[in-house]
Amino acid sequence: MSKRKLNRRQKWRIEKIQQEREARARKRAEGAEHVLEEGDLGPEQTGLVIANYGTQVLVESSSDPELRQRCHMRANIDTLVTGDRVAWRPAFGERSGGTGVVGARLERQSELQRPDRYGDQKTVAANIDRILIVIAPYPEPFANAIDRYLVAAETTGIHPLLVLNKIDRIDDSNRAALEDLLAPYPGLGYPVLRLSTKTGEGLPGLLETLAQGTSVFVGQSGVGKSSLVNALLPEAGARTGELSQATQKGTHTTTAAELFHLPTGGDLIDSPGIREFGLWHMSEADLLEGFVEFRPFIGHCRFRDCRHQGEPGCAINEALARGEISERRMNSFIHLRNSLQEE
Repeated sequence: MSKRKLNRRQKWRIEKIQQEREARARKRAEGAEHVLEEGDLGPEQTGLVIANYGTQVLVESSSDPELRQRCHMRANIDTLVTGDRVAWRPAFGERSGGTGVVGARLERQSELQRPDRYGDQKTVAANIDRILIVIAPYPEPFANAIDRYLVAAETTGIHPLLVLNKIDRIDDSNRAALEDLLAPYPGLGYPVLRLSTKTGEGLPGLLETLAQGTSVFVGQSGVGKSSLVNALLPEAGARTGELSQATQKGTHTTTAAELFHLPTGGDLIDSPGIREFGLWHMSEADLLEGFVEFRPFIGHCRFRDCRHQGEPGCAINEALARGEISERRMNSFIHLRNSLQEE
């Protein structure tokens, strides 16, 4: 996806909108300061952003999970997303309107990003420990798409694993192709969980995997991310959509990122539908590092500007010839490198 070129009028309009937003943010901050002066706020404590409503966020107290409040954000805070840890003051007095104040965002350990409409990276969730890449027999999964997610996860430092959902839809017409598609990944350190929200098979194993840290589901629309959330957390009420009968593709049904506590432990952020993420503006060196089995051979080619496409003394191609790198993963790397150049 190439970055959109804007004309002068469009740039002026964007700047005007940004100025208006900043003015509104200052007004909100002034209102929060007024509440602070009135003494209707409790002592500062740490909390967790469990939902973002644009102008306000829903914060849960770290010491008392029963204490949840919508909060204003101080104007000096850049952005807050679901999963952020914050320093905040809950509201207690009537004059506060029951709205607390977030004073600072604590350091993020990780970020999940996707491009906005102008091609710039936008953080949509923070402090993620695990990315579960969901695929299904339909819509048909492809190696290039899976590898794109895996590489993106590697570059963020967030551990990925694969979830094959809707296994009740596997039959003799697609079983061999799916097994062939998924065969290389466990050996590369990417476990594959197989489950069905329809029959319940595999769900206990998924809950066990999710029991530590914060996880997020990603994958193209129609693979059953919202159905998974509903199966794990019926009270979450994520909307689900049927696959198009014509295309066997899904439509995005989740509209805002929200954090849920799982009954067996761990947290889950149900993020808006993300088809692809993280590869925009990535360098070729980062892309190469994202293929974990390539790493032992990086920097060992005869030529520093080696493109790994048949040059003499290419350590990557030599590893390919020895079977230490699969031809399919090599093809994925070339495909993704070409797509980056096109973007």
